[in-house]
Amino acid sequence: MDVLTDLLHRARASTALVRQLIQRPPWSVTYADAPALTVVAVLDGHASIRLEDSETAPVRLAAGDSALVAGTGQYTIADDPGTPRHVTIRGGRKYLPDGKPTEGHGNLAPRTYGDGLPGATIMLRAAYELHGDVSDRLLALLPPLAVVPAGPRTGAALDLLATEVSRDEPGQDAVLNRLLDLVLVLALRAWCAESATLPAWYRALGDPAVGEALRLLHTDPAHRWTVAELAAKAGSSRAAFAARFTALVGEPPLTYLTAWRMTLAADLLRDTEKTVAAVAAEVGYTDAFAFSVAFKRARGASPSIWRRQAR
Repeated sequence: MDVLTDLLHRARASTALVRQLIQRPPWSVTYADAPALTVVAVLDGHASIRLEDSETAPVRLAAGDSALVAGTGQYTIADDPGTPRHVTIRGGRKYLPDGKPTEGHGNLAPRTYGDGLPGATIMLRAAYELHGDVSDRLLALLPPLAVVPAGPRTGAALDLLATEVSRDEPGQDAVLNRLLDLVLVLALRAWCAESATLPAWYRALGDPAVGEALRLLHTDPAHRWTVAELAAKAGSSRAAFAARFTALVGEPPLTYLTAWRMTLAADLLRDTEKTVAAVAAEVGYTDAFAFSVAFKRARGASPSIWRRQAR
């Protein structure tokens, strides 16, 4: 399993709330309680998006452009950065600028809201609730606001998603979730291909030997890996492999493996009822005491105490 696929799978970025918005100018929608990751795509017309309480400048989205909003801060989508706030979405309800709730959702079709055509901007917004400590590594790929310009690959996926979003047929949620997975992965790959500020481990994926080693560590993190075995599978000498891995990733292979195991263990402790010994075995420790020592060193608390605090 490649590393990005592993992160997406473990972060459970597989179910999202998707809505189509059709808005005629002037318009402005503020999302007060954003999820960990939001994808906004403009299908027709244009929009601007800005992060509230942030030094990030507003960005303009043209037809076919997508934006990835990482983090749980408040943000606003509007026809123009200067348009005053019209409505705020908080807790699934719509509020006017004076703070009063309104029930006028403008439901135009299944999953479709706004004031209709003509002359409107048509957008898709998908809100992902990512999960656990693994999601931190996924979000580390992104700045608070990343724009992916229109392109043939993302465009084809968005066209198909736009065709399906307003339908209400058996299995429609499954169709939309899989299409959204496609849109998200294509957008992430497009952003990462152009970004100069990616984490070291992601940049290292392009190296034949180190990339293969990272794939192996993510495919089977519980295996009792040694540097010599990783080097052999990557087709390199032990010394050369260890030096290159450390130079590209920023830490030695087994240090990276330990940190990844602790990330997986943290999610298992938070989300399952497995014993500490069972969690230890699942992430590659035959000795629960050794696991507890490693976990406390990484997280500042024993597995049992950390589990209680995390819950």
